[in-house]
Amino acid sequence: MSHLNKVPFGQKVAFGVGMLANQMFPAAMGIFMVVLVQDLGFPGWMWGVIFFLPRIFDSITDPIMGFISDNTKSKWGRRRQYVFIGAILMGISFSVLWQLHREDGIDYNFIYFMIWSFIFYLGLTIFSVPYVAMGYEMSDDFHERTNIMAVAQWIGQWAWVIAPWFWVIMYDQDWFESADVATRSIAVWVGIICMIFAMIPAIFIKSRSTINEDYAPLNMKNIGNSFNGIIDGFKEAFKNKPFRKLCVATFLVFNAFNTVAAFTFFIVVYYLFNGDASAAGIWPTLFGSLGALATTFMVIPIVAKMSKIMGKKNAFLASQSISILGYILLWFLFIPGKPYMFIFALPFFAFGIGSLFTLMMSMTADVIDLDELNTGLRREGVFGAIYWWMVKFGFAIAGLLSGLILSMIGFDADASSQSDNAIFGLRFFFSGLPILGTLIAILVMRKYNLTEEKTNEIRVALEQRKVKKGK
Repeated sequence: MSHLNKVPFGQKVAFGVGMLANQMFPAAMGIFMVVLVQDLGFPGWMWGVIFFLPRIFDSITDPIMGFISDNTKSKWGRRRQYVFIGAILMGISFSVLWQLHREDGIDYNFIYFMIWSFIFYLGLTIFSVPYVAMGYEMSDDFHERTNIMAVAQWIGQWAWVIAPWFWVIMYDQDWFESADVATRSIAVWVGIICMIFAMIPAIFIKSRSTINEDYAPLNMKNIGNSFNGIIDGFKEAFKNKPFRKLCVATFLVFNAFNTVAAFTFFIVVYYLFNGDASAAGIWPTLFGSLGALATTFMVIPIVAKMSKIMGKKNAFLASQSISILGYILLWFLFIPGKPYMFIFALPFFAFGIGSLFTLMMSMTADVIDLDELNTGLRREGVFGAIYWWMVKFGFAIAGLLSGLILSMIGFDADASSQSDNAIFGLRFFFSGLPILGTLIAILVMRKYNLTEEKTNEIRVALEQRKVKKGK
């Protein structure tokens, strides 16, 4: 293995700090969303729509941004300037988004929130699509790619450790008189700090000038055509069988997890503490925070090691199987009066999402090499956009499904306690849905065939092609 493919640790960290911003915004968003229902009185359907529409918009702008980023000629390269601009737009709009006042009324707040959501998600697209593509470009070595993504995910995971503590601050009246007042303040801090973090990759990750590259010109006609090209790109990318498997498996694992993620708060409060939110104290926070810590310090290093020993596919199958055990344990270890028992299930449960992006982003980079061998085109932006489109589309559907499940089981947000049926429904879906999604994902990935040997053969073939072209 040549050492030219080794990426300096500082560069990996700079990429990882961007991942912290990339994860902190959605993590904080998920925590703050509770305020819309609990404190500002949004009905369930508004919650579903606010979750769904901006993310659908996001899933349309993502592929366009992928095309623009792949074809940008500039002395800064293809990505850095967009990462920088997106960071600023994201930070400012996130801070403004949460300046909601109860006295303005539900309808005004709903429209205000919706408009600023669109601006925020536009900023997120301008930042995240080129940012993710940057990561794919950092190395062409099979294991080094896993290392880059492992460092980035390790740093990014801290968002999920930190964000649940916002709940404690928001609902502690020594800090703020009410959760909506708390959210207005915390959002500004999150917005500004994460804006700075998001700029780090743009400032510190080196890139070569692309002024003389032979790219498609960026004009409205081409961007319009690019949208057709994107549809073709989707079809083309989905003909790539390994990539199709990665997308479907990610969609299933991530979507099933996110549909029920919000239920943790309700299960802890209504099942373990009989509806007494103040008695539940920091237990809902501990679930999220300890799970994320287990991912950071245990799952990511173990998965990176497993991937080296048994290959990426087998590491994925093993990790997801361990997470199924975690969901089964959670069915038995949510015990009223003994909230600490669920902690024993968290290390197993954490393997699901903890392994997902570390392995899948690394595997996507391998798939992009295969695509280049087949088509002669280097399309990180398009593949990155399609992969994250699946993630975001899954997120939008998860938001709608959460609302539907809560309505279906008869959950009543205004009630001080819930019916036995609602509690059983919460627990049944919390364990059952992720188990089902994960099992199907395992079946999908069972025949994934892009091994280390095959990936190395592809690299050699690509190098030989470059030599022939005299590059």
